[in-house]
Amino acid sequence: MPSGLDLFSISYPESTASSDLTSLSRDHVSENVDPSLFAPGPPAEIFDSEAESDSDEDLPPNLEALDNIADEETTPVLNEAEEVNSLLWKATNLFNPPGPGNFDNQLCGVQNPPESPSEVNCFKMFLTEDVMGEIVEETNRYASDLQEREIKGKLVKWVPTNIPEMYTFLVSVLLMGVIKKPSLRDYCSTDPMLLTPFFRSLFSQDRFLLLLRCLHFANNATAVSNDPLKKIRNIFTALTSSFRRIFVPYRDLCVDESLMKWKGRLAFRQFIPSKRHRFGVKFFVLCDVLTGYVEDMIIYTGSTTDIQHYPGLGISGSVVMTLLAPYLRKCHVLYVDNWYSSPILFQHLLSLGTGACGTVRANRKGMPKFTCKMKKGEVEFEENGSQLAVKWHDKRDIHVLTTVHPTGMAATGKLDHITGQPRMKPVCVLEYNKKMGAVDKADMMTGFHECARKSTKW
Repeated sequence: MPSGLDLFSISYPESTASSDLTSLSRDHVSENVDPSLFAPGPPAEIFDSEAESDSDEDLPPNLEALDNIADEETTPVLNEAEEVNSLLWKATNLFNPPGPGNFDNQLCGVQNPPESPSEVNCFKMFLTEDVMGEIVEETNRYASDLQEREIKGKLVKWVPTNIPEMYTFLVSVLLMGVIKKPSLRDYCSTDPMLLTPFFRSLFSQDRFLLLLRCLHFANNATAVSNDPLKKIRNIFTALTSSFRRIFVPYRDLCVDESLMKWKGRLAFRQFIPSKRHRFGVKFFVLCDVLTGYVEDMIIYTGSTTDIQHYPGLGISGSVVMTLLAPYLRKCHVLYVDNWYSSPILFQHLLSLGTGACGTVRANRKGMPKFTCKMKKGEVEFEENGSQLAVKWHDKRDIHVLTTVHPTGMAATGKLDHITGQPRMKPVCVLEYNKKMGAVDKADMMTGFHECARKSTKW
């Protein structure tokens, strides 16, 4: 039985660590969030010119719990945001919003990279030895507890694990997402048709299954009983802290939802038909647009979701402000879909030195009144001095709100198949389509190396 192998002696596929690590998330706790007024609104789907038109439907069941927060848990909102209303808008054909200012990208990118940027060293930037030491301690503690309850079985052979062995175990789990087999036992099979000698060189079958059974991240004796994330809170917080420490984002940021596949029993498991996996754990994700790097995550757990609540903000605005707290007043530009967008939210973000652009529902509080019926290709612009609202008719009416893009149309690079003329779209629509898919890009990268398997324990 190996006593833990040194990772430096193992070669791994170059994309494994980097792509899988983007799927890690955290239990976010906002600090020093500047409270202000936001406008609540109904939920919305991500922009698609072929999707159904906007509607006034109520909150979906998976978000109703967040709307029932006690008053004592909310933060008062500043009065200046109340001035944003539909009477301030006027028609325009030439307007360029003031924007948040010039962004300094000199410090962006990876911070303090290792001298030898190998897969091992990059992996250890996220999962440091301190974090691994905590995992090893809790795993050994949990194994001892199991041994006290079980006199017979494989657990009698348990030997305390250590940091090198735990590193090897976790990386082997990631590698199983690359080399997929029907059963875990197939990785140690001696059948010539299924043989993968590399895994057998790392662990015996019994040792790997023991580590998998005893893997633990929290002390059951001291964990908060009513905390839905008590089993993973410490490791979750440590990982997402590493995300923010290691990488400083570029100018453009994106907030959207992501769904991690999970079909087991879980109180906050969600069902989202539009997602690939449909069932799973939902995250609110903040991504860097240029690289697709996940900067931060919040796990949706119902009414106990870790976001800072504001009475005039609503759920969506509270999520945005919680995720953006460390990046305000730095001239970033945020891209969001129409579940988050509102004139009052964008105005407040602009006052905090942050631009924003996104599709928006026509009936949001503070939105201007546009022409009711428009022909395909027609566009209408409205401005209130700091924001630009656009209504453009493609296959349906599209409403976009921005504090960073000017009026005007731009070529898409495609030709109209009927007229042969270049196809034109509003500048803000083109930019939105280019930059809103960062979270989907992160989901795609992690989807190549999924290592999910059946489990009886959360």
